Amino acid sequence: MHKVPYGKTEIEFDLLPAMEGTVIHSQPLPPLANASAAIDKALAGPINSAPLRELARKGNAVCIVFTDITRACPDYLLVPPILRELYKAGIQKEDITLLCGTGLHRASTYEEKVAKLGAEVVKQYHVVDNEPQNPANFVDLGKTDSGIPISLNKIAYEADLLIATGIVEPHQYAGYSGARKTVAIGAAGEETIGYTHGPKMIDHPGTRLGRIEGNPFHQAITEAASRAGLRFILNVVLDEEKRPVGIYGGEPEATFAKLVTIAQKLYTVPVPHEYDVVIGGAGFPKDSNLYQASRAPSYIFFAPTQVLKKGGVLITPARCEEGAGKGIGEQRFYKEMRSAPNMPALLEKMRQEGYQPGAQRAFVMAKVMEVNPVVIVGAEFPEIVRKTKMIPAQTMKDALEFAVKHIGSPDLDVLIIPHALLTLPFVQG
Repeated sequence: MHKVPYGKTEIEFDLLPAMEGTVIHSQPLPPLANASAAIDKALAGPINSAPLRELARKGNAVCIVFTDITRACPDYLLVPPILRELYKAGIQKEDITLLCGTGLHRASTYEEKVAKLGAEVVKQYHVVDNEPQNPANFVDLGKTDSGIPISLNKIAYEADLLIATGIVEPHQYAGYSGARKTVAIGAAGEETIGYTHGPKMIDHPGTRLGRIEGNPFHQAITEAASRAGLRFILNVVLDEEKRPVGIYGGEPEATFAKLVTIAQKLYTVPVPHEYDVVIGGAGFPKDSNLYQASRAPSYIFFAPTQVLKKGGVLITPARCEEGAGKGIGEQRFYKEMRSAPNMPALLEKMRQEGYQPGAQRAFVMAKVMEVNPVVIVGAEFPEIVRKTKMIPAQTMKDALEFAVKHIGSPDLDVLIIPHALLTLPFVQG
């Protein structure tokens, strides 16, 4: 019996009789014994930075950018200690804005803000969303050295002290998320998000999962966050059980580098060969909609080395209770996938004409599905899955039977990655 995350629970299944299965997890790093003590230590002795209580001055306007509900970052642990440090520096509550870095995702609900920050923080502080489609909320910061336009939320840019939380984990474009990305994308305007997620950037060989060096996306968000004035981050690395294994704070670049070394040790896992089928779990909160859940098959496809055979099958269980997704970016993804006659035609169109921000997920999935079919198991709206040219399956047995029929053999080698967004498989040698 195997288990893969499905929403906040798990889906249990057996492989078909002739199949051979291999299960991989991220590396066994010990979780922190006391996360609160680790946060206090990170704030008292930050990396390459003075403590927050010394950076802040009475009367300063402070902006803390935090992650939205699509990220498992435990902001309820990170933000209150930051607020305590600011209080010790003489910063008043009315001088602090908590900005939810939604990027182009939908606005966060009150309940989601409470889940992220805690009821007392939401009650006592000014908490707002990024709202990227309101141009009046943003300031133009020119272009990066490589020509990428930078627009940033005015609240973040005009703050005397800009702080960000984040979770450092594998990311499709940035290599690893967290650090500067919380501000550079989460608090960015539509123009910046559109350019950094455009076909030229995503087609670049350096824009790769788990890659930092030579990654133009990473370089762009580094420069954007620097221009924004980001001075301090408090970031975390989590294991598969969402337990902190590393927490550091301080100057953005040095702190991020420290956390990436931990993330690489945790998430990178060797496998012996390529497989016929790969089953990858997305889990909560990523599988709440198809836009986010599709990251699981795309992360597997764009692993550091190829782990799925050409023509092999990708399977992901996902409830997708929000359908394709309710944000403008999610709806653009759905529109492109739904209207495409096939994946090669969609890729050709997008490379020639470009696309709106958010539709980059359609571009990525077209690259995946041009080579390998994607099966979504247990979606609450199977017709939406079908319209995106992915294959809905009611049960894991149905999905595995499809793989047998598609490949033409029952003797299949199956790789099972319960936490596909937190596991970077590579073929050893």
